[in-house]
Amino acid sequence: MNTQFRRAMAVFAAAALLWTSPSAVQAEGAVTVDPAIAEYQAVSGVSGNLNSIGSDTLNNLMTFWAEGFKASYPNVNIQIEGKGSSTAPPALIEGTAQLGPMSREMKSTEIDEFEKKYGYKPTGIRVAIDALAVFVHKDNPINNITLEEVDGVFSSTLKTGAEPVENWGGLLGPRGQWTNKPISLYGRNSASGTYGFFKEKALKKGDFKSTVKEQPGSSAVVQGVASDLGGMGYSGIGYKTSGVKALKINGKEPDLENCLSGRYPLGRFLYIYLNKKPNEPMDTLTKEYLRSILSKKGQEIVVKDGYFPLPAKIVEEELAKLA
Repeated sequence: MNTQFRRAMAVFAAAALLWTSPSAVQAEGAVTVDPAIAEYQAVSGVSGNLNSIGSDTLNNLMTFWAEGFKASYPNVNIQIEGKGSSTAPPALIEGTAQLGPMSREMKSTEIDEFEKKYGYKPTGIRVAIDALAVFVHKDNPINNITLEEVDGVFSSTLKTGAEPVENWGGLLGPRGQWTNKPISLYGRNSASGTYGFFKEKALKKGDFKSTVKEQPGSSAVVQGVASDLGGMGYSGIGYKTSGVKALKINGKEPDLENCLSGRYPLGRFLYIYLNKKPNEPMDTLTKEYLRSILSKKGQEIVVKDGYFPLPAKIVEEELAKLA
């Protein structure tokens, strides 16, 4: 477990202790926004253009946030391009985008390239929590998989020491038509932060099998699994549809409480990276857009899109970065 991941899990665990009221986490099975998060208050004089280039996982969220923001500021135009997290750092470095959404933390090499040009590091803002889910067809009898089994299914290098798994019988045991049914794999391409996160956390930096069908976006992964009875794929929990089900991993549901505590092993923050000069005020447009995301309404949009909202303590920490 690397340093960045330990730090993130420590934050999750701390947040879980701070956010102890069951009603603040879940009401009748539905995730709710921490009531301590403030409403957004619009300000005057906000107009102009914002460009966002980066994560496909965040594509829908960025679109919904933009629509809500433009309702308050009709003179704002927001362009969103979501082809993968690896496209965000170059866009920030080249100045073609003010916003770089990413479904993983920036790599040290990406930070170094940015710092080489600007003399300071990019600023990462945590905007939501995601459970990177392993999906199967809704009619598949499997409900749980271990992280080692995930490696056995998806990896050719088996860094966890797992046994290779090719057919559903390797996960379900003898079970009629499923016993010899091949597992059909769906995943993302290497530009994706989800690809990188899954490779690092689930495969322990091992290699994917050549049989994984790489898809251009998260939605395509889920659609592929939904149309393939023997399919298995990975994607952000926000892309879940009625045609698939998200497996428990190591017996833990991919839900908010398990992500906050670290019990679900593929919980992660979603980020928006910025080019912010240290000790200098941000431009008003970018600052207000991020403030709206970190507001009660912005986090309600997170919930509506199927992801998990930030606890108020983390929201406070991220708002402080905008000062």
